[in-house]
Amino acid sequence: MTTRVTHEVEGTRHAGADFAALLRPGDIVILRGDLGAGKTAFTQGVARGLGCTQRVTSPTFTICQVYELPDGAIDALLHIDLYRIGHAAELSDLGVDEAVDRGAVAMVEWGDLAPTGFGEPSWTVTLRGGDDDDREITIEPRDSARLAAAQTWASA
Repeated sequence: MTTRVTHEVEGTRHAGADFAALLRPGDIVILRGDLGAGKTAFTQGVARGLGCTQRVTSPTFTICQVYELPDGAIDALLHIDLYRIGHAAELSDLGVDEAVDRGAVAMVEWGDLAPTGFGEPSWTVTLRGGDDDDREITIEPRDSARLAAAQTWASA
């Protein structure tokens, strides 16, 4: 587990863009944090880091947004928000498993509301708000082999 502190919304996006370099096809990232903690801003940065040119918005009401990515190892970014989902069984309707199996990356806001809905996450990212726009971002890889890369991310 490693932590990085940002001081502005753009800093949170920059941390997300740096985090994108750590992602592999099929990764599932659980985003944890209170309302307004910066989960969407972090995901906007991840999208930027993966080469997405589309405008990334919160999927609170649509539940899942799919962003196609330019040619590369990761073919799509799924941005999912489970805040309004009623039951973990509803996740099967989203087709997340199939997309991840084909090489997409899933960024799941409020993923802890349906802990069994996605299997074992590749990463857990926890965002905590501080004074003004300060954010403490902690990333935790499931695979200890990625810990060195996470530590490099934290020191950037």
